[in-house]
Amino acid sequence: AFIVYLPICFHHNSSNVVLIFLLYISHIVSGQIRYSIPEEMKKGSLIGNVAQDLGLDLKRLRAGRARIVTGESIQYTELKTDKGILVVSERVDREQLCGDVTPCSFSFEIILENPMELHHVTIEILDINDNSPIFKKNNIHLEISESAVIGARFALASAEDSDVGSNGLQEYVLSSNDNFILKQHPNADGRKYAEMVLQQPLDREKHPRLSLKLIAVDGGNPQRSGTVNIDITVLDANDNAPVFNQSLYMATVMENAPKGTYITIVNASDADSGTNSFIVYSISDMNGGLADVLTINETTGRISVSGLIDYEKDKRFELRIEAKDHGGLTDSSKVIVEVIDKNDNEPVISVMSFTSPISEDSPPGTTIGIINVKDLDSGENGHVSCSLDQNIPFKIKSNLRNYYTLVTDAVLDRESVSEHNITVVATDAGSPPLSSKRTFHLKVSDVNDNAPRSYSTYVTENNSPGMSIFTVRARDSDWNQNARISYLLEDTQISGTPVSTYISINSETGVLHAVRSFDYEHIKQLTLMVKAQDGGSPPLSSNVSVNIFIQDQNDNAPQVLYPVQTSSSLVAEMVPRSADVGYLVTKVVAVDVDSGQNAWLSYKLQKATDRALFEVGLQNGEIRTIRQVTDKDAVKQRLTVVVEDNGQPSRSATVNVNVAVADSFPEVLSEFTDFTHDKEYNDNLTFYLVLALAVVSFLFITCLVVIISVKIYRWRQSRVLYHSNLPVIPYYPPRYADTLGTGTLQHVYNYEVCRTTDSRKSDCKFVRPSSQNVLIMDPSCTGTMQRMQSEQNILDELDSPLEVSLADNVCDEALQSLRCGAKMQLQNHSVWTAQLLSVSNRGLLRSLTQSIHC
Repeated sequence: AFIVYLPICFHHNSSNVVLIFLLYISHIVSGQIRYSIPEEMKKGSLIGNVAQDLGLDLKRLRAGRARIVTGESIQYTELKTDKGILVVSERVDREQLCGDVTPCSFSFEIILENPMELHHVTIEILDINDNSPIFKKNNIHLEISESAVIGARFALASAEDSDVGSNGLQEYVLSSNDNFILKQHPNADGRKYAEMVLQQPLDREKHPRLSLKLIAVDGGNPQRSGTVNIDITVLDANDNAPVFNQSLYMATVMENAPKGTYITIVNASDADSGTNSFIVYSISDMNGGLADVLTINETTGRISVSGLIDYEKDKRFELRIEAKDHGGLTDSSKVIVEVIDKNDNEPVISVMSFTSPISEDSPPGTTIGIINVKDLDSGENGHVSCSLDQNIPFKIKSNLRNYYTLVTDAVLDRESVSEHNITVVATDAGSPPLSSKRTFHLKVSDVNDNAPRSYSTYVTENNSPGMSIFTVRARDSDWNQNARISYLLEDTQISGTPVSTYISINSETGVLHAVRSFDYEHIKQLTLMVKAQDGGSPPLSSNVSVNIFIQDQNDNAPQVLYPVQTSSSLVAEMVPRSADVGYLVTKVVAVDVDSGQNAWLSYKLQKATDRALFEVGLQNGEIRTIRQVTDKDAVKQRLTVVVEDNGQPSRSATVNVNVAVADSFPEVLSEFTDFTHDKEYNDNLTFYLVLALAVVSFLFITCLVVIISVKIYRWRQSRVLYHSNLPVIPYYPPRYADTLGTGTLQHVYNYEVCRTTDSRKSDCKFVRPSSQNVLIMDPSCTGTMQRMQSEQNILDELDSPLEVSLADNVCDEALQSLRCGAKMQLQNHSVWTAQLLSVSNRGLLRSLTQSIHC
């Protein structure tokens, strides 16, 4: 019987629990597996197949009454012995379990009986983005004077995010406004804090209050955010802000210092007088529990200890001290408080690897275990030395800082001593020193001289995931179950990533498969350890190193480093006209991330404005002149250079080089402008042509519609007037005396002519009523002809030539007015008017009739 000490470490403020088993058996089988699961998995979710991963049979699990042993009150996992799987039994909250400690994991043991087996299981909890950034307060109230100068800074409260890594808090965003911009600064612990910087002066008369929002955004997918309202009250003018006498204060404080311990004092002055010069000090950055550790006197600026200071938690404090006067003006200063370590932590011994049993024919110097010793203290308090407290054939040595190796110091003899208890003592250099112990139980096995062989193989990059790479084979000279070999990958890491993410192995056949597609540019070699273990009791095993070399493929095109190609600007190399043959214009610089002949680059001139003027070096990419530059050469030269690698098939890249052949800068500048505007000119020309075509088309269609509308409108009006049966409203002149009795007429006599819009298509006539003193217009052509015939007797009476002549003169004037469509008034013409009315002139009526018809 013997005692085994098995450490089982749990996070979330749990201490190490030591399980002591009193075993009345002769052998113990142990194994170790590790799983990674995301937090917040549902109850019953599968973690892993323990039976398969440990190489156990389901009957063995039931017969051995397999169970989980843990020292915690909450058991997060459950072993299903009927299926050999490990499932979630309680919801796991990473933040509750580990806080901000990464990586987060917990461990437990799986025990089987008859015979006794002990398997160590470690569950790593992966963070998910299940927490949003949270501000401690929902509102931030700021009072800022309208006389605050541009560039004034205003510290804002920080948000906290329980998630870690990329799921943690990443940045702050300030809502859009005209007065402030947001600046972010990192703290020593990597967290960010934000400040508002005034960029436009405030005007209390226009905006006495401002309401903004500060948004904290994490880096998860999907992103989460938290918001706090910023209410700003703009105060009236206070033209002097407090000013600290130092922009940076440095101070120290001893770890575990009692409350009230003085740290330092800050001082700010204000040039104002009265209440505007009264300053209030405050700590503006209160995140991370800082308010529970340090405090400041509002009136004196004295900073002192208010809580427990733990060097292992915070090695330094960075404070933003804000000084604010009664006018709302502020100034801030930075205070850095260094924490002095105190030797209050014992060394912690962690087992990285331990091999038991060990063969008795192991030579001296054989490594049996690697341990890591850490002391959370610093300086001499954290300097640890390790020793063995017994006279045993082992020794401990240190190769790396905090890492120690247990090796054999003499030849082991299993027949003499079959088991060893090795106690390691770790002691720090503090005053007084603190120490801790760890005991390892080592078994010595008989010689097993049939070890597996070692291998090396090659695989080309960009392979298909799941591809078979190589087959590892081991031989065992034993028989039956003792010769049944299973293959396992040792839990090692490659570039910080578990080897299982690169390679998997078939436990029965030893076939290695690629889990992912390899990239030569990121990793060139994989070194892994394969363990071959037989089925004997106790099982014998051997490790073999397998080196997998990644071979390069030509999967990367050359990248041109110079000249830099940008869309917004253009770089032109200048060549003087006096340049001789071989003048170095510039050099094209390119790289290829591939290796070997895939990275051999050659340069060729693809296009050039004048191929007879320039050439490109095939190997070095130098552009040189191949003849003398003359005045006839164009100022603007454009070259296109192709860069090709030597891969199969080859890959290439092109670069445009602009060269200005000129002796003066103004000449180059004009041509340089042409370079940069060629494409813009072509784009603008196309745009203007399309715009002009659209405008012309629009104007043509508009004019066509207007013309058709006018034509239709006129046609409709003419048709309405032409076909209307309504008489034209006549004008009746005032009565006049009988011309035969007095020979006189009233001084005013009106004639009114009414015409249609298309008078050429209508007929008008004068109608004389029975009273013979009214002039009537009738639109009816038929009535006109009939009434003219009824007056034929009047035409027969017009005989006097003098009267005809006089009437013709008067009628000409009247007809002239009638043709213009105007109203004719005859005033103070009583003599010739009376003669007109009294005479019977056939020519007068004929002329009037012809004019009306016209």
